[in-house]
Amino acid sequence: MSMIRDLRAVVRPSLRGKNSPTVYTNYDATRDHSVSSAVVDCAVYRDGRRMKECATPHEAMVRVRESGGFAWIGLHEPTEAEFAGIAAEFGLHPLAVEDAVHAHQRPKLERYDDTLFTVFKTIHYVEHAELTATSEVVETGEVMCFTGRDFVITVRHGGQGSLRALRHRLQDDPELLAKGPSAVLHSIADHVVDGYIAVASAVQDDIDEVEIDVFSAPTKGSPRGVDAGRIYQLKREVLEFKRAVAPLLRPMQQLSERPMRLIDPDIQKYFRDVADHLARVHEEVVGFDELLNSILQANLAQATVAQNEDMRKITSWAAIVAVPTMICGVYGMNFDYMPELHWKYGYGIVLGGIAVVCLTIHRLLKRNGWL
Repeated sequence: MSMIRDLRAVVRPSLRGKNSPTVYTNYDATRDHSVSSAVVDCAVYRDGRRMKECATPHEAMVRVRESGGFAWIGLHEPTEAEFAGIAAEFGLHPLAVEDAVHAHQRPKLERYDDTLFTVFKTIHYVEHAELTATSEVVETGEVMCFTGRDFVITVRHGGQGSLRALRHRLQDDPELLAKGPSAVLHSIADHVVDGYIAVASAVQDDIDEVEIDVFSAPTKGSPRGVDAGRIYQLKREVLEFKRAVAPLLRPMQQLSERPMRLIDPDIQKYFRDVADHLARVHEEVVGFDELLNSILQANLAQATVAQNEDMRKITSWAAIVAVPTMICGVYGMNFDYMPELHWKYGYGIVLGGIAVVCLTIHRLLKRNGWL
């Protein structure tokens, strides 16, 4: 919160016309040295082309003010001290700065004066040889994007979701990059949603595997049924996926439908395509959640049926064992006058009678499906 109080004291950029250059005040040059460790890339783009390398964000904005174009500054997990200089340089709102530094935010779109602050959740599929009750299926990260008239600042959290390849791809398309910061924002949104599509396909394979295991007949020597922990763990990972996708629907709808001064009208059309892909992924993730509920219920029902089958078998064998137990119990009593006690063939007849009765009960139980 100390940084927030410092930022509130920073003099805001002066009011300017729509096409006038950005003016930044109260810049402290010593802060550029402290932020260098968090900056992963810093460049100025003019007419879709990358200009000469810039050592610091301040140098980048000086070139923008002198020659036009826009600056794109990429940071990775900056601290409060590292981000304070950039926040003062670009006049970023303290609340947005606090969210960007501390991360763990819901996907959202907020407007502060002449700056758009967008939060994206990145999703990465974690490869695993076998799905277990402790397998990590998806790994999340965050990308925050500050979009102004002549600058883009991206703040990335987590080990995944690097924007280096995206930056190079944009640099290979000068016509698109010439549209300015809104083109970068669209490309980031499209890149994140494309990642969702790839992860959804991989998660679908995991769900199919679990579904086949649940409904396939057990083979001899293999454990019966599927560990419910596997299904529950997969459901938890899908829920994490859902928390990244669902809140982003409204921001993408706003960017694709609501006119905004900072979004080029030509670029806004492309946001509609991103919003459509996002809606499709959201439907898939909701379907995953419902399907896993059904699979979990089916697995629990199968476990209940299996328990009932085991109880029937135990009961059947207990009924068969009860016959010799009863007969032997009778002949085990100490009476002087036992019936047929001194028969020459009494022992064999009793054993034969026990065998016949037990076999008859076994056949009846097996015919009724109890054994």
